[in-house]
Amino acid sequence: MLIALRSLLFVLYLIVTVVPWGTAVVVCSLFLNSTQLYWMCAGWLRVAIWGAKLICGVHWRVRGMDNLPSDPKQSAILLSKHQSTWETFAYPMLMPRPLAYVFKRELIYIPFFGWAMARLDMIHIDRSKRSEAWNKVAAQGKRITAQGNWVIMFPEGTRVARGKAGEYKSGGTRLAVETGQPVVPIAMNSAVCWPRKSFLLRPGVIDVSIGPMIPSTGRTPAELMKDVQQWIETEMRVLDPAAYPAGETGTATSAPPPAPAKA
Repeated sequence: MLIALRSLLFVLYLIVTVVPWGTAVVVCSLFLNSTQLYWMCAGWLRVAIWGAKLICGVHWRVRGMDNLPSDPKQSAILLSKHQSTWETFAYPMLMPRPLAYVFKRELIYIPFFGWAMARLDMIHIDRSKRSEAWNKVAAQGKRITAQGNWVIMFPEGTRVARGKAGEYKSGGTRLAVETGQPVVPIAMNSAVCWPRKSFLLRPGVIDVSIGPMIPSTGRTPAELMKDVQQWIETEMRVLDPAAYPAGETGTATSAPPPAPAKA
């Protein structure tokens, strides 16, 4: 009962904050450049994630930040596990560089939230038109990575249940090969606190693990995605061993997660 009440309060908190913030983004899009507008939107996402922490007790801890590109001119394709809404909100807050999400265009029609997204330099696609969708991803992905910004994709395509793996599609690694950019695999277990298709948030700690960059030069998209999938799914068994059957062990060598991020 308490979880349901706190979750309801969190949803109301999101609605109350996104309406003025989304309106402000739409208005400011007339005056700000794309980078300034991005960080303005990231500000609301920070408010949302901290709201989940303060209202629902959802903490987080991150390791592997040193695996991200340090050269401001170096781009990358980030490929992440996808279990809930939490990571889509959290990554712009956690990452030091602007991210360009690849997402279905229907999201831009969500009042206030979607309207703000539509003003950002991101890649929204029509999934029903696969050929056109890929051409758009390739063209805009090349332009965005050439600017030094990072593209982020969820190779499983949709949110998957805790302890499960979806089909890893090679769109992200195909983009990496075509642009010559490295990929950065990311494992995370947000379903521990925020299960997919649910707005019931449970108190706990979400672990995010950022893997080493994997070069794309001389690789095929399928080969590269195989490496990404192996790293992510192995690391998932380190982050959330309780979600996987006994005997399903990986070969990850990660150290135990650090303490939760401080407020």
